[in-house]
Amino acid sequence: MTAIKERSTLNHNKTASRLQCPVTYVMNKIGGHWKPIILYQLQNGPKRYSELRRAIPPITEKMLIQHLKQLEADNLVIRKAEPVVPPFVTYKLSDAGELLTPVMNAMVAWAQKDHADYVAGLDL
Repeated sequence: MTAIKERSTLNHNKTASRLQCPVTYVMNKIGGHWKPIILYQLQNGPKRYSELRRAIPPITEKMLIQHLKQLEADNLVIRKAEPVVPPFVTYKLSDAGELLTPVMNAMVAWAQKDHADYVAGLDL
């Protein structure tokens, strides 16, 4: 993959966009297919990696690990590793991640209503 020059116009525009547009800022933090699903799964409390993997069957191990690292880097998820053998690692929402709970719940409410409206509109 080609690296983007730090001083490029494209990089400057992306940075400016992140700072000026709140929606762009949020999408950079939680955008994509898997991040919102991971955050939603962590709403009910800490989970181990294997619990997240079982809760989200279609996600690959690579994607789960990658997105957990990104969410941790963005201060939305806290990774806690116990110094035992075998390793005991849990993931939980940070305070910033907890603030996204109403957003996730609003997405769920919208999805349920939209799906019900769609099904009601079908000629079965």
